[in-house]
Amino acid sequence: MEKIGPFAEVIIALNARRTDRVFHYAVPDEFHDQVIVGVRVIVPFGSRRLSGYVTGFGFPESTVKVKEIAGVMDSEPVFTPELLELARWMAVNYLCSTAEALQRILSPRLLVKGAREVKQVHPALPETELREVLSSMVRVPKQAAALKKALACPGLTRKELAVAAEVSTSVINALIKKGLLTVSAVKVPRYTGRVEQPVVKTKGLTLNVDQENALSRVAGGIRQGVFNTFLLHGVTGSGKTEVYMRAITVALEAGRQAVTLVPEISLTPQMIELFRERFGGQVAVLHSALPVRQRFDEWQRIKEGRAPVVLGTRSAIFAPLTRPGLFVIDEEHESSYKQDDHLRYHAREIALKRAQLAGATVLLGSATPSLESRIRTSPGGPYQLLKLNSRVVGRPLPPVKVVDMRREVKEGNCGIFSRELIDSINWCLASREQVLLFLNRRGFSTFVICRECGLVLKCSRCDISLTYHRDGRLRCHYCNYHVKTPQLCPDCGGHNIRYFGAGTQKVEAEAGNLFPGARILRMDSDSTARKGAHAQIINAFQDRQADILIGTQMIAKGLDFPGVTLVGVINADTTLHMPDFRAAERTFQLLTQVAGRAGRGSLPGKVLIQTFNPEHYSITAAAAHDCNRFYLNELPVRRSLGYPPFSHLARLLFTHEHEEEVKKGAVQAKELLKEILSVDDRKISLLGPAAAPLNKIKDRFRWQLVIKALRREILRDVIRECLSRLERDRAFKPVVNVDINPQGML
Repeated sequence: MEKIGPFAEVIIALNARRTDRVFHYAVPDEFHDQVIVGVRVIVPFGSRRLSGYVTGFGFPESTVKVKEIAGVMDSEPVFTPELLELARWMAVNYLCSTAEALQRILSPRLLVKGAREVKQVHPALPETELREVLSSMVRVPKQAAALKKALACPGLTRKELAVAAEVSTSVINALIKKGLLTVSAVKVPRYTGRVEQPVVKTKGLTLNVDQENALSRVAGGIRQGVFNTFLLHGVTGSGKTEVYMRAITVALEAGRQAVTLVPEISLTPQMIELFRERFGGQVAVLHSALPVRQRFDEWQRIKEGRAPVVLGTRSAIFAPLTRPGLFVIDEEHESSYKQDDHLRYHAREIALKRAQLAGATVLLGSATPSLESRIRTSPGGPYQLLKLNSRVVGRPLPPVKVVDMRREVKEGNCGIFSRELIDSINWCLASREQVLLFLNRRGFSTFVICRECGLVLKCSRCDISLTYHRDGRLRCHYCNYHVKTPQLCPDCGGHNIRYFGAGTQKVEAEAGNLFPGARILRMDSDSTARKGAHAQIINAFQDRQADILIGTQMIAKGLDFPGVTLVGVINADTTLHMPDFRAAERTFQLLTQVAGRAGRGSLPGKVLIQTFNPEHYSITAAAAHDCNRFYLNELPVRRSLGYPPFSHLARLLFTHEHEEEVKKGAVQAKELLKEILSVDDRKISLLGPAAAPLNKIKDRFRWQLVIKALRREILRDVIRECLSRLERDRAFKPVVNVDINPQGML
């Protein structure tokens, strides 16, 4: 990268909008060859020394005194011009600073302070000369022993050599000082748990007509080398993954690279196995559960071009590819692609922007596409729709029966399991077939109440009821606060404490009682907290070491268990009544996805959905495997309320330790917004402010203000002006978090 002027343009690594611009620094002669675009430097900034990113070279506009760069942190660029442009785009679209965006993009690199170097000790002289020196070292036997060991084992570290020679490191340092030993720094790989594999030319499955048509369209887009977006709408089990892998092969043949995102870490073990069978050592894996050093090494392999196939969760969208040609977003409708704290980006939007910058193709896949994506496939829209209408090798979609739990209660069954579900599970167990039981709530009982005074036991730090777990403790699923379950009510001292609601632990316990001979596994964030637990549970169930798998949304999508012939949804209503305009869509998507786990092998499948709302259109549409029916019911509701995809939303979330301060700040922000709008007369709606549904989390009170507009840029500009004014007001105390097009309102 050539320099175009004598001054380095540096973005200071501060997450503040007011300093989000380039500052000019002189480059001392000693750093002349090291300061290039893409490296981090240490610079004086006010009274401090801070890190910054070199983004270019030029001249300052004014005649201010220019300070000098104090140090260089990297030996090579850590970001490319494309990633810098992406960071600037993120700063504009997500109302953050460019430095904050770069920090998010480079997080695997920034978490490791420089490349790991091992300082190895070697003999400083030829062996013949050192033998002569050894003969004269009678009075320093320890040094002689260390020198002999260095001759026999060159390349040990100081500490390793000292241990091997049974001396202290001061003896080694004395030999180095005498010039008998020398030290050299050698870069070594950090992570050695994965062996580089050759590319395995595994032949994929034979494609059906729909798959062939979809692949042909996507391959054409990749070979053109221009920006394209395809939405692959395929029913569960229709072979979307095979289309992804064939498309990746096309990208590799064109000399390009590919990123594939999956929504859950729990899905990566099966996907990693599939991808490594097909692409071998060309695959790099990136997700947050990896050790920091392993993530860095995978990041480095990608950057150096040794791993052109990237597989991972949300953050893998920032992989440092030099020639990206394909971005695949599997289960594109999933809300987990939206970062829900700090910099609230959406991986789907990042993929679209990166593809636009690189002339690449985006392939979005889902059995239940989001309303935002589905509407973009309308005539003249930016997405091209591809459909896979049937399962591979002609397997039928499983029949779905909705069980009305209101009738069960009227007929005297107040348990978790309906009579029909119990009978169906017994039949499967007798036939040596496997069962999935889905409930999107972990724990044993969802709340604990004193039946004498009505007190619901809540977290002391969050406005949320504590969940009872089988270890006898009450836990908060937001801040992880936990306490032993009291024997007496802490309010009235009463003895009548009772447990209500059901989580996956309770389902597991009741299933154990009802089906005593069954081998049962549970998969939720409690059972998978230990490293490697995801893969262990999945592999055990895949190998038929268990008959029943109980889980949350972790088991609802992407997993392929040929032995599963029955899926039971314990309670379809857990997401339906959430205080969120996407509640019906989420319910439909979850039910359709989990139903798709049944009958994926040679045996036919069956699905039972238990609900207290059997007439709701999200449940009837899921039971019919009918996306269009759901869209036709949901879109008019969204249109009448002016919600996405017919508008853009922004959520301003105000937090503070004192409720009065957060309420006052939210009201002040609304008054500012009304003032800005009266001057500009833009068509924007303000909803609130009001207490957030979860009014307190981790000792901070939460109020929110929701803003609606037809165009995203109008929304963005108004909020930017409001934030700028609030930042200048020293009396304003709450922290303001901005979420553009939020995926949830809790």
